[in-house]
Amino acid sequence: MRQTLLTIAALLLTGIAATAQTLNVTVGNVTYQFPANQTGEMNFTGGSTLTVMGKTFTLSDITSMTTDETAVTDNLVSIVYDGTTAKVSVAGNVAQYVEATVSGAHVTIVQSNTAAVDDDEITYQLSGSSSDGSLTLDGSYKCTVSLAGVTLTNPGGAAINITNSKRIQLSAKKNTVNTLTDAAGGSQKACIYSKGQLQLQGNGTLSVAGYTKHAIKSGDYITVKNLTLNITAAAGDGINCEEYFQMKSGTVTISGVSDDGIQCDLGGTASTGETTDHEDEDSGNIYLEGGTLNVTVTATAAKAVKSEGDMRVSGGDITCKTSGGGSWDTDDMKTKAAACMSADGNMTINGGTLTLTSTGAGGKGISVDGTLTVTDGTVNVNTSGNAVVASSSGTISTVSNSQQLDRYTSDYKSLPKGIKADGAIAINGGTFNIITKGAGGEGIESKTTLTMTDGYVYASTADDGINCSSTMTISGGHIMVSSSGNDGLDANGNLNITGGNIFSVCAGGAEVGLDAAEQYKLNITGGNIVAIGGFEKGANVSGGTAKQASSYTKGAWYALYNGSDTAFAFKVPSNSSMGDKLVVYTTGTPSLKTGVTGSGDAFWSGNGYSSATGGSTVSLSEYNSNSGSGPGGGPGGGGGWGH
Repeated sequence: MRQTLLTIAALLLTGIAATAQTLNVTVGNVTYQFPANQTGEMNFTGGSTLTVMGKTFTLSDITSMTTDETAVTDNLVSIVYDGTTAKVSVAGNVAQYVEATVSGAHVTIVQSNTAAVDDDEITYQLSGSSSDGSLTLDGSYKCTVSLAGVTLTNPGGAAINITNSKRIQLSAKKNTVNTLTDAAGGSQKACIYSKGQLQLQGNGTLSVAGYTKHAIKSGDYITVKNLTLNITAAAGDGINCEEYFQMKSGTVTISGVSDDGIQCDLGGTASTGETTDHEDEDSGNIYLEGGTLNVTVTATAAKAVKSEGDMRVSGGDITCKTSGGGSWDTDDMKTKAAACMSADGNMTINGGTLTLTSTGAGGKGISVDGTLTVTDGTVNVNTSGNAVVASSSGTISTVSNSQQLDRYTSDYKSLPKGIKADGAIAINGGTFNIITKGAGGEGIESKTTLTMTDGYVYASTADDGINCSSTMTISGGHIMVSSSGNDGLDANGNLNITGGNIFSVCAGGAEVGLDAAEQYKLNITGGNIVAIGGFEKGANVSGGTAKQASSYTKGAWYALYNGSDTAFAFKVPSNSSMGDKLVVYTTGTPSLKTGVTGSGDAFWSGNGYSSATGGSTVSLSEYNSNSGSGPGGGPGGGGGWGH
């Protein structure tokens, strides 16, 4: 046999040199393709081995040797799946660096090069289909896995398992549809697993289902660019990674997962923080910079997008939905609930459109353990679940009556919030549209201080419209809040207003439109203000004039004037219980007109809406801030908040 192969090889080598064809050396289901213009010297050694372009074959392993006119693409390894089998073709210029083995339709590649080949990296191109196949890739250098129309299911492990710890580009070719699936009961970490950095890209479509654990997992960072990625199922997270996650562009849709949609953790024990170009970064941060992200999670206390570090939103169209209820965390000994976007560190929003919906008990739109800073973008939040509470033994239940929540300490309850930060909140721009309906549902809450210098906040809430545990300072921007169960603005420290346009509605009774904690003060020195329910008793009002309307009508439009200038127009909501006082303040002489023209919920001068027109003057009297809040129950007819 060896002598026969030697004779065939000698004839083929003579022919290839003469006709400039391609030499195909096949070992099992793997064919190495050597173009004639690249082969150079081909050496037999000891009558038992053949070396071509640095690749040494044992003659007894060779299945066949042929020549043809097949065009060979340098740096390309083609893997074609066909039912229960797979065939691998390796370009000659990288043959010496690639060791491929095939068992059925399960392909294992070991890549040994430590530098780029011909100024480029090796590309592994997958196509075809198999219901019992996979790719396992090991090596020591960066490479690309190109999906060129492949449908692959591995019933015993990951569909793609990359143990190479270097950067891997996983790219779906343009106009191709690719589907990867694993099966339940395996030991794999994900349907697609990469030990190293994973760059998900391409102009094609990739659908992934992970039935053992995650759909996609990297032991390092993950980036997304251009790709249309559909995660249709996961026993764990849809996407799970360490160090950082970055979405630059593309469309990512995640549903059918049993845990979080996207989760990013620290890889080590200490954060590097954000680094220049993310070089050697291990922060646990999530960067959402562009594209379209749609995440739906249904699991108890699940997060649609979760970072162990910071979260930075600078662009894109982001839609998150959660429907799971709360749970008792036995490790932290506290009640936890679902959130659309959750950061263990800080969060910044300076662009993009966020549409966040939470229907489960205790659910939140945004939950931040650190600080929240907003300078631009649009944030739409709608929560409809009631509060979730736990007994001393950790038994979970829900509460629909806000008055019952005082029985529970903070660790034993999780309240639905539009936006919640344990640290400070700074609103310096952007637009917020927030609706909360369940018991304890506040619009925006900071556990420390809250400042606002610019932007637009619209909130219709079951509890406080805006709340903070310390000082609240408003120097600019536009605020329109209506609480059906508590105060409009509530600071558990001083409430300082030096500017901005504010329309605040409380629930009546003991509640007020603008509330400061008992031992602190409401200080007003500027801005344009309408407060249904009035000001906190003993407010310090200077730099302008506060007056009270004799009455107001629910559902009616009004315009507030500062002297002869229109400050803003507003529509009174039609809550069942509202404060009986309507108090106005401007830096000059305030006046109020009814019967003005308006549309929608409210329109603010300078916010792209028309100025108020028409109307007749409402009778105003001097306001005494020491008189306290009234008994509630404003007068008037129909209409509503308009949501």
